[in-house]
Amino acid sequence: MPKGRIRVKLKSYDARVIDSTCQQILDTAIRTGAKVVGPIPLPSKRSVYAVNKSPFIDKNARDHFQIKIHKRLIDIISPTEKTIDSLTHLELPAGVNIEIRM
Repeated sequence: MPKGRIRVKLKSYDARVIDSTCQQILDTAIRTGAKVVGPIPLPSKRSVYAVNKSPFIDKNARDHFQIKIHKRLIDIISPTEKTIDSLTHLELPAGVNIEIRM
């Protein structure tokens, strides 16, 4: 049985997708007998881009676009071999970046 913890960091542009992914990971970890702390919502990163509407006549007119990156943190405490095996074979949706540290 492995000692320690597994830290899972999730990043996504869509909040609904990241929440459903967190729920899948939580269900899998609890079903295999591990203790779970989280999901902890981390601050969202917001990037704003200003683009000129026209390069000549309307030079001062601009369009603003923004991208938000939502982040979640899950700690799996005292994982079992079954927990690690089931997390590696988990089918997760596209658009979610997952970083796992042991």
